[in-house]
Amino acid sequence: MATVQFKDASRVYPGADHPAVDKLNLDIGDGEFMVLVGPSGCGKSTSLRMLAGLEEINSGSIYIGDTDVTNLPPKDRDIAMVFQNYALYPHMTVADNMGFALKMQGVSKADREKRVAEAAKLLGLEDFLNRKPKALSGGQRQRVAMGRAIVRQPQVFLMDEPLSNLDAKLRVSTRTQIAALQQRLGVTTVYVTHDQVEAMTMGDRVAVMKDGLLQQVASPLELYDTPKNIFVAGFIGSPAMNLIRGRVVEGGVQVGDYVVPVAREVLDRANGEDTLTVGIRPEHFTLATDGQGVGVDVAVVEELGADSYLYGTLAGLSDDERLQAPQIVARIGARQPLDRSQVVRLAPIPENTHVFSNATGERIS
Repeated sequence: MATVQFKDASRVYPGADHPAVDKLNLDIGDGEFMVLVGPSGCGKSTSLRMLAGLEEINSGSIYIGDTDVTNLPPKDRDIAMVFQNYALYPHMTVADNMGFALKMQGVSKADREKRVAEAAKLLGLEDFLNRKPKALSGGQRQRVAMGRAIVRQPQVFLMDEPLSNLDAKLRVSTRTQIAALQQRLGVTTVYVTHDQVEAMTMGDRVAVMKDGLLQQVASPLELYDTPKNIFVAGFIGSPAMNLIRGRVVEGGVQVGDYVVPVAREVLDRANGEDTLTVGIRPEHFTLATDGQGVGVDVAVVEELGADSYLYGTLAGLSDDERLQAPQIVARIGARQPLDRSQVVRLAPIPENTHVFSNATGERIS
């Protein structure tokens, strides 16, 4: 096992006008499960491929343990990678696929068979060792790809969106299996995904990226409760945080005809900005009965059984304004009878209200 360090690591593709990864600094602990997450094109897969040695590093360095691997070829980095498309050999059995890398390393047949059998038992593949990949389901192929990585007993596992080819139900069950397996093996793991729910449920820590820049690294709950900026706030959480622009007034930020209470010391940090963005998680609204709250025109109510989600826009907007206005989402008590086009009042919980600078995008609350 080993730590991983990115030190000012950058990758600029030929002809590009800005780096795909820009001066990435990231420390990954020994045995840690680190998830890189962000939208398409944010640099997360490029970062993983730089660590694997599959992408050139234009500046900076990468360490695995105490070894500078910046210029080492992939085979000398003691890593094992699980790809999005599994990359299995179609003409080989499951056992041969899992043991192929060991065969190339000159590991004896007896030792190969022992390590393949151990990995197969761990992954529930014992009954499939003599089958070819075409006779397996997507989930089984994914486990074979995992097994091929496990038998190599590397210092670091690298996983590039390994669940993206699976259906929704299988993704949920497989992600819990991968997280449990990593905990059991204790191998340092770097996992790339664009799915923030996957990131939140699997990672010890999560690194959020955007446009090649690292935005924030923290535990899933810390990202959720104290996002560093507007991007992280809007990206982490499902449904996403409500981000509503308002005018700075005495006592808070005016949204529609309601003033969201904001402490004076927070407003003082706005450095004279006329408008700020208020961030409120869907579960941090309550349906107001006293007429105090943000007025919202109800568009849709989703009944999910245990919960209901209200979707709407600020009340009192014209049709043209409504098309441009951000959607507001609130989690309300289940089976609350609300009609479409009804106007309700949603009161934010003050201690759970975030405030962001529009000038910098940073959280000031």
